[in-house]
Amino acid sequence: MSSPIVAKRYAYAFFEVASEKNQVDAIEQELQLIKQAMDENPAFLQFLQHPQITKAEKKKEITTVFKDKISEITLDFFNLLIDKSREDIITFTPVFFTEKANEARGLVDAVVTSVEPLSEEQEAGIAQSFNRLLNKEIRIQNQLDPSIMGGVIVQIGDRLYDGSVAGRLNRLQQSFRQAQVR
Repeated sequence: MSSPIVAKRYAYAFFEVASEKNQVDAIEQELQLIKQAMDENPAFLQFLQHPQITKAEKKKEITTVFKDKISEITLDFFNLLIDKSREDIITFTPVFFTEKANEARGLVDAVVTSVEPLSEEQEAGIAQSFNRLLNKEIRIQNQLDPSIMGGVIVQIGDRLYDGSVAGRLNRLQQSFRQAQVR
């Protein structure tokens, strides 16, 4: 079974435990902290995924690195992943946990790519438009990319809404090519 599928199952089960203990928000933040640490330090992730390093050593290192930064329940979850030899899903788990938490909240994360930082008014307008479209509350994360030339690209899950100038030019160019073929 592929890593993302397994990660989703573990993350959803962990969400259920966190939900029962009313700790979803806190655990979500802890998982983001762990993901950030793994992203910033790939050598640590390689250490955890190395087959010749014992499970005891991996658990000790996780405890040392994240001591006083994560709760006992999160530490237990990562120890479980190590016990089950599922270190390969560590970086996927926070994403799926947040996905499940947002689903329970009726919230959707959107990555909005623009040339310049969005103002509060622009963010509110985009959120309002997509609130109506999806019937869910939208939480926006703004990314900057000057190559889009203007407009915005909104990614929500696996959906992409391209309202960029570059996207419009590409679509226009494709329609010209198709017209020439006929």
